[in-house]
Amino acid sequence: MTLNRREFLAATAALAAFPTLASAGKPAAFPTDFLWGASTSAYQIEGALDADGRGPSVWDSFTAQGHIQDGSNAARACEHYTRYRQDVALMKAAHFNAYRFSIAWPRIQPTGTGPANAKGLDFYDRLVDELLKAGIRPLACLYHWDMPQALQDQGGWQSRAMTGPFADYARLVTARLGDRVKDWMMLNEPNVVAIFGHGLSEHAPGLGLGESGVLRALHHQNLAQGAALRAIRAEHGDCRLGTVTSVQPCRPETPSDADRAAAIRWDAVWNRVTVDGLLRGAIPDVLAEQMAPIVQPGDLDAIKFPVDLLGINYYSPNTMRHAAGQMFDVGWGRAPTERFTAMGWPVQPDGLYEVLMEFKNLYGNPATFVAENGAAYDDVVSSDGQIHDAQRVRFLADHVAEVRRALADGAHVTGYLAWSLLDNFEWAFGLSKRFGLVRVDYDTQKRIPKDSYRWFADFIKQARGI
Repeated sequence: MTLNRREFLAATAALAAFPTLASAGKPAAFPTDFLWGASTSAYQIEGALDADGRGPSVWDSFTAQGHIQDGSNAARACEHYTRYRQDVALMKAAHFNAYRFSIAWPRIQPTGTGPANAKGLDFYDRLVDELLKAGIRPLACLYHWDMPQALQDQGGWQSRAMTGPFADYARLVTARLGDRVKDWMMLNEPNVVAIFGHGLSEHAPGLGLGESGVLRALHHQNLAQGAALRAIRAEHGDCRLGTVTSVQPCRPETPSDADRAAAIRWDAVWNRVTVDGLLRGAIPDVLAEQMAPIVQPGDLDAIKFPVDLLGINYYSPNTMRHAAGQMFDVGWGRAPTERFTAMGWPVQPDGLYEVLMEFKNLYGNPATFVAENGAAYDDVVSSDGQIHDAQRVRFLADHVAEVRRALADGAHVTGYLAWSLLDNFEWAFGLSKRFGLVRVDYDTQKRIPKDSYRWFADFIKQARGI
């Protein structure tokens, strides 16, 4: 599916007004071993929710309660569970050398505890073998938001008791796949899980517990992560271990003292509890008093761990304002940009450079990779049957340029993975928002590579020198 030079130029002619193809930097400027690819999550693409012994998750329950905005569900999603070979072929055709996917906890342990469900592990066995056959490095994430409902019924992330089950689950999965999968991410975006699923009720499990719910969920995910990291390290010394979190600069809407203080508070909640906990074994000073009843002796030592690889999800900075009476007295402000995605998120590529340099300057320059970066737009199938998603191409090119700038300034960045390979079930938005490089017709399950897919494939080909 790679275009020749003439076809590539024709496909990107619509971008004439956007001088951003060149802005991505020369592909040859990236290290030859740089990771290029995309990320997905199990619940958003697999479908087959009642297949082969899989148990219910919190997102199954949340969906059944009528919380999905377009009334859809993930019962089919992208049918990746049965079409994974086709999807790996798309990755190979785009010259990917890496792919981050998540493993569905309810497939492995239908109730969140007990012996492994062999058929669930068999699926990931097949997927991993297909990736390796295609020359693609599998980066597996153990938890991308789909907690088994049976564990939620026992308290979920509001309970310290989740630490043991998560570590046991990590042992079961790595015992089966650790001979071939050498890169393991523990969690995906624990901050988003805590804020939107526990403090608010916009995501599963929809608890709406406010500030205390957020901080408990953050801390208990940190504890579970630390236990899982140690469990895997004890049995698989040759694996590279890490996690993935959403890191966004928190900027005040105005220079006022109130807005600046609000941005600091939100930065502590959104970024620092997870990052400082893992890398420093510390709690942000601004949250120390609130978290004191939650944190027990020894917790911070249990949370801190020398990871090998840290995945960073970046979409945009957070523009914050003081909002008395809202959670943490913080509200969303208006970002200073005229570019927005179909999600209403501001497009500010410079924030990615800021994040990558922050890890260099504040955290000792650990090995990082961009684990998610992408945009939803209202894609249209043109009369030629194609999707000419010029805005997404511009988005990708602008952000790849910021990665290149960070590399040039000494940041230890090892890869860039787009979100996402496929249009998919976008959580509470259902099937209405499309992030994919590849369009999925949800009625026929036909895959249609977009112009962004072709642009990315061509860029990767040049970057890898193939």
